[in-house]
Amino acid sequence: MTPSDLFGLAGKTALVTGGATGIGRMAATGLAAAGATVYIASRKLQNCVDAADAINAVGYAGHVHAFAGDVGSQDGIDAIVQSLISRTDRLDILMNNAGRTWGAPLGQFPYDAWDKVMTLNVTGMFHLTQSLLDLLERSSTTDDPARVVNVGSVMGEVAMGDGAYSYAMSKSAVHQMTRILAKELSPRHITVNALAPGPFQSGMTSFAIGQDAGADRVGHRVPLGRVGRPDDIAACLQFLCGRGGSYITGAIIPVSGGINVATGPSIFGED
Repeated sequence: MTPSDLFGLAGKTALVTGGATGIGRMAATGLAAAGATVYIASRKLQNCVDAADAINAVGYAGHVHAFAGDVGSQDGIDAIVQSLISRTDRLDILMNNAGRTWGAPLGQFPYDAWDKVMTLNVTGMFHLTQSLLDLLERSSTTDDPARVVNVGSVMGEVAMGDGAYSYAMSKSAVHQMTRILAKELSPRHITVNALAPGPFQSGMTSFAIGQDAGADRVGHRVPLGRVGRPDDIAACLQFLCGRGGSYITGAIIPVSGGINVATGPSIFGED
């Protein structure tokens, strides 16, 4: 059995929302490298086109296609579904990555920041998945299920607000949604798993990480001593979506460098 048998994705079709930047782009790159045909969608079409062109220029076995899409409304979700159906008659992999955050100190956190974050991060993710179930099921078999991969966060796992209260709560909801859908969709041969990333360099974290100096500063606070790299996300997608991940569902995978198990200093240890 070769690595391509376990992790190869030749002949597979994937949709990555928010695939133009950040973790979505890392995932799209990993899927294309493994041989998948990847559709990426986000609100800004040009960003998607630029990302697709850059990934395709590397010469991977797979290919990336771009179109505009907004997961933040029912009309936007309907448009994504129709755009996808017009391009392909199958969907093997759905990566729900599109999301947003909001930061403000406790005591100053605005009311509207909850609705705006929850609508995209939770409501939109659920309804897009629901709208694509028939297409996913059409591609699924007992031996080779269709795959849904949701993007949560280590902030949805540990008590860490860091001024992003609605974001952290939304990611906890994503994790619970993942478990519920994993249970309900198993009979339809669709696996549902989630990534719970720690700090990665992306537009969403640029306020804190920014360039290499910020990455070094934040990385020193991570138990494994660094921020995440694109390969960390790409490898997770290749594993979960390839044959090697076909027997896993309902998992929340902590791609966080150990933040998920960091508990502070030892109570009884010596200084």
